[in-house]
Amino acid sequence: MSNKSFYITTPIYYPSAKLHIGHAYCTTIADSVARFHRLAGDDVFFLTGSDEHGQKIQQKAEEQGITPIEYVDPIVAGFQHLWEMLNISNDDFIRTTEKRHEKVVQEIFRRIYDKGDIYKGSYTGLYCTPCESYWTELQLDEKGCCPDCHRPVQEVSEEAYFFKISKYADRLLQYIEENPDFIQPVSRRNEMINFIKQGMEDLCISRTSFDWGIPVPIDEKHVIYVWFDALSNYLTPIGYLDDAEKFNKYWPANIHLVGKEIVRFHSIIWPCILMALDLPLPKQVFGHGWLVVDGSKMSKSVGNVVDPVGLIEEFGADAIRYFLLREINLGQDGNFSRDALIQRINADLANDLGNLLHRTLNMVGKFQEGVVLAAEGRSEVDESLIADAMAAVKAFDEGMSDMKISNAIRAVWAFISRANKYIDETAPWALAKDAEKKQELANVMYNLVEALRIISGMVLPYMPSTAEKLWQQLNLPGSIWELRLADMQQWGGTPANMHIGKPQQLFPRIEVR
Repeated sequence: MSNKSFYITTPIYYPSAKLHIGHAYCTTIADSVARFHRLAGDDVFFLTGSDEHGQKIQQKAEEQGITPIEYVDPIVAGFQHLWEMLNISNDDFIRTTEKRHEKVVQEIFRRIYDKGDIYKGSYTGLYCTPCESYWTELQLDEKGCCPDCHRPVQEVSEEAYFFKISKYADRLLQYIEENPDFIQPVSRRNEMINFIKQGMEDLCISRTSFDWGIPVPIDEKHVIYVWFDALSNYLTPIGYLDDAEKFNKYWPANIHLVGKEIVRFHSIIWPCILMALDLPLPKQVFGHGWLVVDGSKMSKSVGNVVDPVGLIEEFGADAIRYFLLREINLGQDGNFSRDALIQRINADLANDLGNLLHRTLNMVGKFQEGVVLAAEGRSEVDESLIADAMAAVKAFDEGMSDMKISNAIRAVWAFISRANKYIDETAPWALAKDAEKKQELANVMYNLVEALRIISGMVLPYMPSTAEKLWQQLNLPGSIWELRLADMQQWGGTPANMHIGKPQQLFPRIEVR
C-alpha cells in the first residue's frame, strides 16, 4: 500500500466566458490521473480553479455596467457546476479573488522584492489584452499580431514593476536539460529550450492602467500582473504561508497539467518565481494538445464551440469522459466528433462492457440461482483468462503512471474483449445442460464475476459512476471507493457464495438515423 503524496493541478480557467469541451478535456484528464493515484493508495491533492483578475475582465464588466466580481461570480459558478456534472473529484477550487490567495501573492511579491529581484521601471511594449501578454516585435506573427491568439496588439507605455527573470535563465536552461521529464511531451520541451536560448527579458509584473487585481503591497497604485498572480495559485491551497506540514507534504507538485499554449508560462516564468523563492520546482509540466471539432479548431466566429453541458445532458458524463480520454493520445491534438462519440458509446460501452456485465449476471442468475459458487481447479482456458487479467492490470498501472492514458484504456478494453471471448470459449449454456459439469460451470461463472470485479477498478478513473454501478450490480462487498490497485493485482477477490445483484443496462445503444 502506497502512502506517497501526489499533487496534480489543472490551469485555473479564465472566466471571460463559459467553458467549452476543451476545458472539460483538460480537467477530465487531471481527474482520471488523480483517481488512479487514489486507487494506487497515494495521498492525493487535486486542484483546479479560476483566474479572475486582469484588464479583459474589467473591460467586460464595464461594458455591462457591473463590477468585475459581479461579472465573474456567475461564470465561476458555471465552472463549478460543470465539474460537478462531470464528476470531477478536485480537493480544492481556488479563486484568485479570495483573500487567502491575495495574502499569498502579496507575500511572494514582498519576498522577491526584498531579495532584490523586483525593481520599478517603465515599460513600453506591445500588449495583447486577451492573452494578458507582452510581446516584442520579433515575437509577433507574420501579420504583426499576437503569436498565441493572432489578434491585434496595442502599444502600452506605463510605470511598472519588473521581475529579474533574466537572472535565472541560465539556471533554468541547465535544469531543463538535466531533467528531461520536467517538460512533456518532448516537442514542448524543445520549444521551451529554443525560447530561452533566444534571450529572456525581465518580466513586467504590475500595471497601473486598470485596478482589477491584487494591489502591490509596497505601492498600491499598482496591481500585480495576472501571470505573477495566477501562477502563485498552486501554492495557496496547500498551506504555503499557514500550514508548513501540509505544504511540505504536497510540494513540489507532481504534475501541472496545462494546454500547450500556456506551457511557456508554467515552464519558464513559474520556475523562475520558484527559484527566486528558493522553492523546489514542480516535477513535471505536461502540455496537452488542443481539441479540434470535425477537423477545425474551435472558434466562436466559426460557430463550432462545443458546450459540454448539453453533451453531458444528452449522453451522460461517463460517456463523454471515456470518449475524450480514449480517443486522444495525450500531448497531441485530438478531434471531437459527435459521430465518433456515438460509435464509441455503441461499440465500446454498450456492446463490449455492457454486454459482458449483462450476459454474466443473467447466466449466474439462470444457471446458479444468482449465487457465485466457489471455484475449484482451473482449466487451460481459465489460466489464460487469469494471465490476461493480470497483464491488463499491469498495463493499466504502467500506462496511467506514465501519463499514457489512451494506452491504458486500450489495455482495459482488450481485456473486456478477452472476457467476452472467454464466454464463447467456455459455452456456459452447454455446461449448464450437463450435471457432471456443475463445477466447471461454477468455475466459469466465478471467473467472469472476478474479471468484472477487476474491470470495475480499472474503469474507475475514467468512468467513476459506471464503475460504481458495476460494483453494485455485481453486489460485491464493501464500497468500490475502498478498492485499491493491490486488490486488483491478485486473482480471487470475489467471495464465494455471494449473491449477485439484478442486471441493469449500463449504456443503451444509440440509434443513428
